[in-house]
Amino acid sequence: MGDIMSASSAPQVPQPGSTDPAVLRNFCIIAHIDHGKSTLADRMLQITGVVDERAARAQYLDRMDIERERGITIKSQAVRMPFTKSSGDDTGTNYVLNMIDTPGHVDFTYEVSRSLEACEGAILLVDAAQGIEAQTLANLYLAMEADLHIIPVLNKIDLPGAQPEKYAEEIAGIIGGDPDEVLRVSAKTGEGVEALLNAIVEQVPPPVGDPDAPARALIFDSVYDTYRGVVTYVRVVDGKLSHRDKIKMMSTNAVHEMLEVGVISPEPVKSPDLGVGEVGYLITGVKEVRQSRVGDTVTSNAKPAKEPLGGYKTPNPMVFSGLYPIDGDDFATLREALDKLQLNDAALVYEPESSGALGFGFRIGFLGLLHLEIIRERLEREFNLDLIATAPNVVYRLEMEDGREITVTNPSEYPNDGKIAKVFEPITRATILTPTDYIGTIMELCQSRRGQLLGMDYLSEDRVEIKYTLPMGEIMFDFFDALKSRTKGYASLDYEPTGEQAADLVKVDILLQGEVVDAFSAIVHRDSAYAYGVALAGKLKELIPRQQFEVPIQAAIGARIIARENIKAIRKDVLAKCYGGDISRKRKLLEKQKEGKKRMKMVGRVEVPQEAFIAALSTGDATPK
Repeated sequence: MGDIMSASSAPQVPQPGSTDPAVLRNFCIIAHIDHGKSTLADRMLQITGVVDERAARAQYLDRMDIERERGITIKSQAVRMPFTKSSGDDTGTNYVLNMIDTPGHVDFTYEVSRSLEACEGAILLVDAAQGIEAQTLANLYLAMEADLHIIPVLNKIDLPGAQPEKYAEEIAGIIGGDPDEVLRVSAKTGEGVEALLNAIVEQVPPPVGDPDAPARALIFDSVYDTYRGVVTYVRVVDGKLSHRDKIKMMSTNAVHEMLEVGVISPEPVKSPDLGVGEVGYLITGVKEVRQSRVGDTVTSNAKPAKEPLGGYKTPNPMVFSGLYPIDGDDFATLREALDKLQLNDAALVYEPESSGALGFGFRIGFLGLLHLEIIRERLEREFNLDLIATAPNVVYRLEMEDGREITVTNPSEYPNDGKIAKVFEPITRATILTPTDYIGTIMELCQSRRGQLLGMDYLSEDRVEIKYTLPMGEIMFDFFDALKSRTKGYASLDYEPTGEQAADLVKVDILLQGEVVDAFSAIVHRDSAYAYGVALAGKLKELIPRQQFEVPIQAAIGARIIARENIKAIRKDVLAKCYGGDISRKRKLLEKQKEGKKRMKMVGRVEVPQEAFIAALSTGDATPK
C-alpha cells in the first residue's frame, strides 16, 4: 500500500468555481453486484487524497446502513477528486475527476441510467474470476446508447482463481478492440489503480458546453435534509450557477434563491459557483419536496434558457404492492415518508388505497422485488414505521365484452362478473448468462414458467448467453432464487419489459366463513390456480387461531370453490360434571352447546391476527410456482 500513501500528497487542484472544463473528467463505474465498484472507489479516494487515513473505511461511499449490511450499492454517489497525472506527455498536470459510483442490481438500473447522463466516460468493471455478467452487459449497452467512452477494466487480479487473459478476450469480443487494451487492477491492494486514473485522464473527453450561454443544469439526484430542506445534485451543461443567484426550475417555473452552491469531495464543500461540466449540489432552503424533480432543468431567473435539457425517460413500475401501517394512526406519517423518499428515489410511484382487512394504505409501484424490500426497510428504519406489505403483483390490462378497457394493479380491482373478453399480461425479454454445463436445467426452469426461447449465443467455449421471453408475473416471486440454486450461483439474470401478451389468467379469492378477504386475493395463471389455492388455504389454517366455532377457509375462482380447509372450533367440555347417569342428559347438554355454536357462527366475525397477514403475504411458500 506504500505507493498509495505517497500519491496522496498530490498538489491541490484549482478550487471549484474556477475550474477550466479542459481539466475536468466526468466518469462513472458500471459493474455487476460484488465485482468491486465500491472498493475501487475507495482506492481512488485514497490515491487522490480526498479522504484522510483516519476517516477512511471500507465502502466509504455506501452511506446507508442497509447498503453496508447487505454489501450492495443502492444509491449512486458523486464525488470530486483532485489528481496529478503521473505518466504520459502532460505529467504533473493537475486534473479534476468527478466520479459517480453506481448500483449493480437490475432493480436500480434507473439510478445507473441517470448517472450516465452526467458523464462522458464509463469504467466497465469485470471480476477477473467470474467474467462478464448479464447486468454488466445491460449497463454496458446503456452506456453505449448514451455515447460514453468505455474503459474496460478487469478487477480482482490478485485472486488465485483469476483468469485475466481469458476474460480480457471475452470483453474485447463484446465491445470490440484488443485484449491487451483491457486494464488489469486489484482494487483491494491498489495495484494498477493509478494507471487506471491516468488512462481516464487520457481517454475520457473533457465536458463540452458554452460558458457564455444562459445557465442550464440537469438535476440527476436529490435528497431531503431535515435541517436544510431539499439538496439538489446537478450537472452544469451551459453557463454558470453562482451563490445567491435566483434560479428557475423549467418544468414548474418555480423560482428560488440559492443559499449554497458546492461540490461533493466526498463531503460537501462550498464554492462560489459551478461552471460548465461541473457536478455539484444546490441548496435553496425549500422544504416542499415536489419542487425539485429529477430530470428537470435548472436555469438562471434573470437570463433564462429557452430550451430545457433532455431529462430522463420516466421508468415504468414493474411490480405493485400495497403498504399499510400496522397502526392506523401512522397513515399521515407514511404519506410524508413516501414524499421524502420519492425525492431520493425517483423511480417510486404511489397512490392511496384502502382495504377492508388492512385499513388505509398506499399502492406502490416498484422496479422489482429487491426495490420493494429496500423501500419497505428504509421506511421502517428511517421513519420508524411498522408496515405490512401485501403480495406483489404486476399490472394487467383487461378487455371487456362491451369494449371497455380496465387496468388492474390490485387483485381487488379484477372484475368478478365474468364479462372479460381478454386478459393481457406484461412480458419481459430475459437474458441469462451461464456456464454451458447448466443449459439443460435453465431451459427446463424457463419452460416451466411459460418461457419461449429466443436464441443462444456462446460468448466463449464455456459460457453462453440465453435469451427468453418470460411473463413478468413468473419472474416476480422466486425465479431468481430457483435460477441461482439450479446453477450453484453461477448464472446471472437481466430483464427488460417488451410489451404484453394475451394469457389465460384468473383471480383466486380466499373466503373466511363465506366472506372474501381482499388482502389475500391474487391473479394467477389458470394452470397454477389450484396449487396456489390449496397452498394458501393450508397456510392460513396454521396461522389463524381457533375460534369458538368452526371456520371454513375456501379458495375460489369466481363462484367456484377450488380448495377448502376447516379450522376446528375450540370445544368446551360441557360433560365434565356428568360423571355417570343417563346418556339422554349428556345428549341434551351437547345439543344445547350445538345450538349456541350455530348462533355464534351467525353473528361472529373471524379475527385474523396481523401475524397471519404478515406470514401469509411475505412467505414464498404459497406463491404460484
